[in-house]
Amino acid sequence: MTLAYVGVGSNLDQPANHVRRALDEMAAIHGTQLRAKSSLYRSAPMGHLAQPDFVNAVAALETALSAGELLKELQGIEKRHGRERSFANAPRTLDLDLLLYGEERIATATLTVPHPRMHERAFVLRPLLEVSPELEAYKPFLEACAGQKIERIG
Repeated sequence: MTLAYVGVGSNLDQPANHVRRALDEMAAIHGTQLRAKSSLYRSAPMGHLAQPDFVNAVAALETALSAGELLKELQGIEKRHGRERSFANAPRTLDLDLLLYGEERIATATLTVPHPRMHERAFVLRPLLEVSPELEAYKPFLEACAGQKIERIG
């Protein structure tokens, strides 16, 4: 079993509902158990700024799946939520990012782990450290993101 962390985000069509449902759906992935889930956080968009705020969370999953198999399951959940990939940083019903997969470093055409931009994003780091405060190496990155708007909402 491998401990994996997944970033969850939504900013369309009742985003908090998409995030909560996605957390429940991840708990139902075969060979996988939901070990922890963060509070929900509201954050300002990054990149493409002309869009609604996001609702974000992080899930800690213990899984027997490979990173590639887990990614495929996560993409299936996104698809069921109507995820469209129109352009980078576009508004979305659901975004599931595989942040960490055990201690592995993965760099393929379809997957990079650790997630290449997670250290720049308070909306990832704050919920990640909520579910796993022992990941102390990420605390300085969160401090460096202090200017980013993020608010715990539930």
